[in-house]
Amino acid sequence: MTTAAFRRALPSGLSVASTAAEHAEQLEALQKAVFPTLDPAELFRAEHYHKHIELFPEGQFVALDGDRVVGMTSTLRLPNDFLGADHTFAEVIEGGWLTSHDPEGEWMYGVDVGTHPEYRGRGVARALYAARQESAQRLGLAGQVTVGMLSGFGPLKDQLSAREYYDQLVAGDRDDPTVSAQRRVGFKLRGLVSGYVNDPVCDGYGALLVLPSENDVAWPA
Repeated sequence: MTTAAFRRALPSGLSVASTAAEHAEQLEALQKAVFPTLDPAELFRAEHYHKHIELFPEGQFVALDGDRVVGMTSTLRLPNDFLGADHTFAEVIEGGWLTSHDPEGEWMYGVDVGTHPEYRGRGVARALYAARQESAQRLGLAGQVTVGMLSGFGPLKDQLSAREYYDQLVAGDRDDPTVSAQRRVGFKLRGLVSGYVNDPVCDGYGALLVLPSENDVAWPA
């Protein structure tokens, strides 16, 4: 059965749509702009995006300015017993192909969300999270789970431990550029993940985050 493509216009003049094959080349370039310090082996290439669409079309979205791709998110489905398990980004993406995807998995796992630097501050990430949440609800899933990079920790790693940094986030005594933004969307902290991703900006650390499907995500006004 063919899945109907999603598209929604935003007040900013941008739009969010289902990822399509014609977006693949732009998405490869966008990865490099959004994640400049990520290990190149963990960046998605155009051929990966074609596979993502094949595996789970309901979970792949782009943000568009006309025909220009300015934001993206890739997801897959994973089972309940995965939630909270210690894991790495590499284990989830399996070389970029997302073949860890379980078509019967109860959770939508957000592999990434990214906005081109020129378009940050315009509600793009929130719109992508909202699109993902509506998709999870339509599919009857338990909700979204993701690991947010502790992108403010890398510069501070010689001053405090990752556990201290994470505990300060939990207590509300510290903001993190990535994780705090995800919490404002509605995600709840569920634990510290070490050795998650090969990126100096977070020294490999991430925070496990969960957003149950009964919680709506407000679209940008």
